[in-house]
Amino acid sequence: MSFDGMLLLALFYATLALTVWAFVDAVIRPAAGYVAAGKLTKPAWAGITALAAVVIYLQGPMTFLGLPAVIAAVVYLVDVRPAVRGVQRGNGSW
Repeated sequence: MSFDGMLLLALFYATLALTVWAFVDAVIRPAAGYVAAGKLTKPAWAGITALAAVVIYLQGPMTFLGLPAVIAAVVYLVDVRPAVRGVQRGNGSW
């Protein structure tokens, strides 16, 4: 296998792991935290991240739908997850 092939394979597995992590995290957080943080509901984020993981698995990250799928997972992990975690710890406002 060439270097380019190994690099693309590593990119595929890294983005797949990222989207699966976002999905699992969205599922384990309590639903009330999403509403308290002012974000979309838990089913919405679980669905978005699940769809992102499926798209990455079926098409890969370097496709027309792959890039938005990666962006959705990153938005969840960078924006939504810290807000929901902050509410759980009592750092957010109810």
